[in-house]
Amino acid sequence: MNHIFSKQNRSLLGELVATDFKLRYQGSILGYAWTLLRPLLLFTILYIVFIKFLHVNYGIPHSAVYLLVGIITWNFFLEITSGSVSAIVARGDLIRKIKIPRSMIIISTSLSGVINILINVIVIAIFMILNHLSPMISILWIPLLLFELYIFALGLAFFLSAAFVKYRDISYIWEVICQVLFYLTPILYPISKIHWPIVKTILFMSPLTQTVQAVRYALVSHDTYTISNSTNNIFLILAPFAIVILTFIVGITYFRIKSKTFAEDV
Repeated sequence: MNHIFSKQNRSLLGELVATDFKLRYQGSILGYAWTLLRPLLLFTILYIVFIKFLHVNYGIPHSAVYLLVGIITWNFFLEITSGSVSAIVARGDLIRKIKIPRSMIIISTSLSGVINILINVIVIAIFMILNHLSPMISILWIPLLLFELYIFALGLAFFLSAAFVKYRDISYIWEVICQVLFYLTPILYPISKIHWPIVKTILFMSPLTQTVQAVRYALVSHDTYTISNSTNNIFLILAPFAIVILTFIVGITYFRIKSKTFAEDV
């Protein structure tokens, strides 16, 4: 993958990222404002329904920031994976005309998700100020935690985009899987409220759950349940990291195998 970051390819990567980010909101009246509005609108709906009416997060400190952090972290994962599914097919003309590393297309799409979450940091900062929540030293861990989630999402993006070239049903299947993953990840509810240890353990093995909870721990409250403070089993603690590495290896390997025929298939 080193040749991707040659001077020429870095320049092309920058152009692809800029183009992808511009096209994402082309034709919309509010344009780039949707980068901030989308998570805010989702947050408003979920906050009113699940916290104000159903009291799902009752007793959680700074519940508004707690929920918002979960939504923005989830959107980071969702944008990278869902945005990359059709990336190769959408860039079919480019692939046939120019000889470029195919993986660059997926990386450029994923970097749009990185830009979005960096912009959404502004929203989180505003909510922290409004909730009188001071940043803790543990905030320094957040870039590493998000990088872990990025690698996990990137591995899935490589696999999904390569599979979509031949199997167009992948986009619909992944959409359903994402809906399931959203509710299996403790975004709307505190994982501490789950009373079945085996269910809690399985959820914690998910890199999504592990990252969402760890980011909340680092940013919102040290009372947040994380896999490291809920078990002493080293194998369970390392399981999410192992899944991230395995997913990335499988994803990039499958992508490299299938990329040989992309020009003919797209």
